[in-house]
Amino acid sequence: MITKILFTAALAALALPASAADVGVSISIGEPGFYGRIDIGDYPRPRVIYAEPMIIHPVPVGVRYQPLYLYVPPGHAKNWRKHCKHYDACGRPVYFVEERWYNDIYVPAYHEKHHGPKGHGKPHKPHPHEKGHGKGEKGKGENGKGHKD
Repeated sequence: MITKILFTAALAALALPASAADVGVSISIGEPGFYGRIDIGDYPRPRVIYAEPMIIHPVPVGVRYQPLYLYVPPGHAKNWRKHCKHYDACGRPVYFVEERWYNDIYVPAYHEKHHGPKGHGKPHKPHPHEKGHGKGEKGKGENGKGHKD
């Protein structure tokens, strides 16, 4: 009987960390606390901390990776060997973008490209699969669920 109670208690204890790990936090580019890969694409040329890319593990012969551009917290670039695994970038050439360039150039350009210019005044037009307020106009072919009858 005691063995069964201990076994049940052990299972319950194992389940607790799993449920706590299911909590997700999403931080987007430009929000405080965002660090990670920056997709340069057609954005203005980045200002970088070091002129040459950092590579912790040598790249295999015959393999050529495009460099990654990362925005990292202060100290991560200086101690890159310690932190590269958190960015899955130990075997990649990495440039670290300057904080000022990230905040003053990249973030505003990113938001304009993905969210439109600030104050554009255009109301949000719902996607056909978005659910609205559940009040379709009668006689106009809508059932209030975002789909036509």
